[in-house]
Formats: sequence, C-alpha cells, structure tokens
Amino acid sequence: MTDEKPVDSLKDILNNLFEGVYIVNREREITFWNRGAENISGYSASEVLGKKCADNILRHVDDLGRDICTAGCPLSVCLSGSSQPEFSVYLHHRDGQRIPVKVRVQPLHDRSGEITGAIEFFTDISRDRGIITELEKLKKEVYRDHLTGVGNRKYQEFYFERLYEHFRLYGSRFGVLYIDIDNFKEINDTYGHETGDRVLKMTASTMQNSLRPFDILSRNGGDEFIVLLPLCSPETLASIAERLRKLVESSFLDLGRGRIIRVTVSIGTALAHPGCTKESLLQIADQKMYASKRNGRNRINAPEISEN
Repeated sequence: MTDEKPVDSLKDILNNLFEGVYIVNREREITFWNRGAENISGYSASEVLGKKCADNILRHVDDLGRDICTAGCPLSVCLSGSSQPEFSVYLHHRDGQRIPVKVRVQPLHDRSGEITGAIEFFTDISRDRGIITELEKLKKEVYRDHLTGVGNRKYQEFYFERLYEHFRLYGSRFGVLYIDIDNFKEINDTYGHETGDRVLKMTASTMQNSLRPFDILSRNGGDEFIVLLPLCSPETLASIAERLRKLVESSFLDLGRGRIIRVTVSIGTALAHPGCTKESLLQIADQKMYASKRNGRNRINAPEISEN
C-alpha cells in the first residue's frame, strides 16, 4: 500500500514527459505547468501558475501572425464541449522569439461528466526546421554566427555559390531576401547593447522558425540578415517573405515592469533570372529593402515583373 495520491502520481508522470503540458480550469487559469512546458517556452511554473493562458505568456499565432488566443482560442472551444483536432501554431518564448509547436487539447471531466477544465499538450517542432539542423550536422563553428546561432557570411557565400551554379546549369530558380531590423539603433541607444543582442537573437530565431527546412538564413552583419530560398517561384518568394514579416511583427521581448520591445523588419526581394549575377541579385534585394524602409518600414518589396 502507498499513501501517494493519484493526482500527485499523475503530475509526476506529466512532469517527466518531453512534451509541454499545462492544465487550465474553466476560467482558463493555469493550474499545472510541467517541466516540458518550462523547457520549450522558457517560462517557469512559478511565473505562470494562476495566470490565464493569454496573459502575455504563450500567445499563440498562426502562419499569418494572427493572435488565436483572443479569437477562436482552442482551449475555449474545448471547454465549450466541441472537439479540437491537432493543429500547428507559433508560441511566444520567454526570450521573445516565436517557436513552432504541434498542439493537442483535451477537456477534463469530473465524475458527473461536467467539464472542469482542459489539458493542452504541445511539442516543439523547430528542431525539424532550417539551417540549425544543417549546422549541427556539419559541426563546423566556422559557419555559425556566434550571437544568433544562424549561419554567418561564410555560410551564406557557400550556399549562394551552390544555388547560383545550379541555376546557371539547370535553371533551378532561387530567391533572395534582404532583411533589416527597423529602428534597431534606437533600441540599442535606449536599452543598451545587451538588450540589443537579445533582440537580434529573438528576431533570428523567429525568422528561422518561419522558413522551410531547406531555406538558408544567415546574418549578413549588424542587424541585417539574408535568406536564400531554393526552388522558388515569385509567389513562393512573396508568401515566405510575408509570413516571416508577420511572425517577427508578432514577437516581443518582455523586459519586465511593463516594458515590452516589439520589432519589425523591412524586406527586399530578388529572384534569379537570366543574365543575373550573385552581386546583382544582392544589389536588387538590398535596394528594395531600402525602398521598403522609405515607404514606411515593416513591409516587403516583391520582385518586379521583369525579374520573373
């Protein structure tokens, strides 16, 4: 015989899962937060217990950057008694970036069958995405930007050469995104370089998580980034650029005491076309990025028809 309560035993089991797990009551207040949730989100249980799931914690958004915690919240749907299939969203990490997760929600019932709350399971799927996996396989620090963890200029040049040669020989089109964080100097001047570094890491992680597994993100220097998009049509180029822009816009860094830093990016685009060079593609994307800034920032500048 044991004196251990069943509920404590269940929580021990949930705490040992790699998945993030949290439980809410009917008012959507968080009553349980497992270690997997701490590891994936960066938030400790002491920071979230007693708060509601939408209180500037996970703040799920979809691919278009739309907040689903305040409109069509899956937990609310579940608490109303409706079924909710597995779905993918981007949650807000404590460090500010967006993390792609798979989410499952189930209602909790008392002995009479009444719904008393809901349990959500979420799994980090960012490990399946992008250049970070490639970098881990290569295990070559020479290709990694040590601040943000994405590729550096050498990595960019290596893949740019490969994509350009493949286009020249076989016609496999690829796209280029030239990305600059808006008003980054003001952030550094106002909050200091340590906070500026956190903003760079947050933005890089969010962008990485918005890309396809084979897209290449690199830091070009300072607050500029380059994305290389293999197998890319004009429509794909614009779609990926817009998703990236919206997810960065929805990210935020919470400094505490009501201080929230939100950033946006201006994006210029270019698409490989007959007669282009690597230098001309970067120049086109660079010029369009500056045009995006002149036109109000937080926007993309899609390819001209002549590039199609």
